[in-house]
Amino acid sequence: MQVLLSTHQLTETVIALAAQLAKKYPELKDVIFVGIQQGGAIIGNDIVAEIVKLLPGKNIHYGQLDITFYRDDIRKEILAPDKMNLPFAIENKRIILIDDVLFTGRTIKAALDALLDYGRPAKVELCVLVDRKEHRQFPIQPDYVGISVETTKSDKVKLVNKEVVVLASE
Repeated sequence: MQVLLSTHQLTETVIALAAQLAKKYPELKDVIFVGIQQGGAIIGNDIVAEIVKLLPGKNIHYGQLDITFYRDDIRKEILAPDKMNLPFAIENKRIILIDDVLFTGRTIKAALDALLDYGRPAKVELCVLVDRKEHRQFPIQPDYVGISVETTKSDKVKLVNKEVVVLASE
């Protein structure tokens, strides 16, 4: 197991991502942050908590998106759904979609499909903690990136116990 981001580095990376978002959207007008279950929701919670510190008193809309039934690999295994929490309209809003690791782009495609069932956003931007860009299968690129890493296709990059690690394939 190789550590890509220690707990301290993870915290610093989350703070940097939150600062970028707060700088771009200081008024948070028509902005909704959406964490993709599961890892994206964990990172999303942390990013939104930092934005609250940077923009005190601002009304922040944050929800979690379950993409279980939108995945194209649903037939390969039985998956239990995660918590879905989008208690506000997304129609004509700017969505900041948050995920932990961008790999092939399939999770983001599923998230976009799920979002469209809730309305038509004005724009969707993507914020990821880790970008594994050399393995993309869809033309999906992040707008905000914590770190970019080079990995083999068989490596697993995971958020484990407040660290980001590479679990090499066997």
